[in-house]
Order: sequence, then structure tokens, then C-alpha cells
Amino acid sequence: MSPSPSSSAGIWLVGAGNMGGAMLRGWLASGIAADRVTVIDPGSPDLPDGVRHVSAAPEGWPETLVLAVKPQQLDAARAMFAGREGGPRLLLSILAGVEVATLAAAIPAEAVVRAMPNLPVAIGKGVTALYADGVDDARRSEAEALVAPLGLVEWIGGEALFDAVTALSGCGPGFVFRFIDALATAGARLGLPADQAQRLALATVEGSALMAAGSAESPATLADRVASPGGSTREGLNMLDRDDALIELLAATLGASAARNRAMAEEARTRS
Repeated sequence: MSPSPSSSAGIWLVGAGNMGGAMLRGWLASGIAADRVTVIDPGSPDLPDGVRHVSAAPEGWPETLVLAVKPQQLDAARAMFAGREGGPRLLLSILAGVEVATLAAAIPAEAVVRAMPNLPVAIGKGVTALYADGVDDARRSEAEALVAPLGLVEWIGGEALFDAVTALSGCGPGFVFRFIDALATAGARLGLPADQAQRLALATVEGSALMAAGSAESPATLADRVASPGGSTREGLNMLDRDDALIELLAATLGASAARNRAMAEEARTRS
């Protein structure tokens, strides 16, 4: 399918909530001009200066249409563009659990690419997983170029893996934030003032993550290097490692998120 002759240059971002807004901030920080982006949102999102905001879709189609609403709002997005001829050149969707076939049936586009970004895309340190089926190299390159300024980009080999990547990197920041909070709370239980424990926990996680990212060694090896035999770090790691307690907890955590993604995919298929 070719784009409509009335296609316009630029990006239409449908939804500017937490994730859509994070992507928008990341794009602008990377140098994308604010006037290239039109946000379509019936609410009153807090947008950077220069970004056009409309409550309903303009006439025609953009080159790139980004769906950043909740999965349950797919029907509303479909209705927004119903009856139009042609379609965008690229449809990029971050709707968790909504598969390519469902997206293609909802909004006709020359190419449909699923994306799963995470919240740190707002500061250019995010992760975005991409998946496309039957999309040519040119459109894949367009999709990758759009999200590359936001951080690490990983193409996923099969759509069935999207539930896993969503659970790991898409939901992962929430789990890391919870870990930081738990680390600080545990420090406070040992007698530290709560605000000081939080500062120490945040700085410890930040520095450790940067060290791990810049190291040629695996995080597991780095953990063992920190832990001297018979020392205090080793004693703490023994608690985490006993019966694979931490691994089992995180496997159950990611499993719950992945199961919810599968359920949302089934709900989207049923609605379509």
C-alpha cells in the first residue's frame, strides 16, 4: 500500500502520556525539531514548546504515525482514522500486547512495526525493542532511526518473544525503581535516616549500573569480584543466592508481566 497523496512530512504522536511523553522528550533532546511533531491527544498534556497539539487527527496522513495510547484504547485510535484513503508510510506502535496483524487491520500502513520502549528513553538511556514482519529494509531503517536517539535498539526475531522483552526491559524500570526503594528501606531499618538511605541507594545503583555497562565482564563476575571470601558482601550475596531466591523471585515477576501481555493480546484480537 502506498501512502495517501495527502500525506504530510513529520510525525503524528497519538497519546502523550508517560511513555509517549518520554519518547517525545527524547526526540527533542536528540535534535528533532519540535515543529515536526504533532501530538493528537483529547486531553491537555504538558508538552514542550513548539510541539503542535490537536484533540483530533488532522486531514490526510503523516509520514510516520506513532501509537502511544493504552492497549485498551486501540478501538478509539481505529475510529479516529476510519474511512480515510491510503495510510501512513510507517506505523510504529508501542501498545503492549497488540500484535502486528491486529494493528494492520486497525490502521492501514505501508509498514507496521511494533516497538517496546522503556521510560529512560526520555533521557536517551532507554531500551527500545522492535519487531516487524515482512517489512523491507528501508522501512526497518526508518523505524530504527526514529528510536535510535532514545538509547539501545534491539530487533526481536519473533513476535512471540515480545511478551518476554516487554516484561524484561519494558517493565524493568519499574522493578529497578522498586529494588532501589527496597534497598533504601532496608538501610533505614539498620538505623540510617530514611532520606540518607535513599540517597545512598540511588547513587549505589547508578554507579554500579554504569560500571557494569562499561565492563567487559558479566555482572555475575563483577558481583563475585566485589565479594571477598568470608566478607560482608559475600555473606549478603549468600542470602540472595540461597536456593536461587533472587532469580526465582524475578522469574516469577517477569512471568506475571509476560502473562498479562499475552492476555492483552488475546483481548485485542477479540475486539478486532
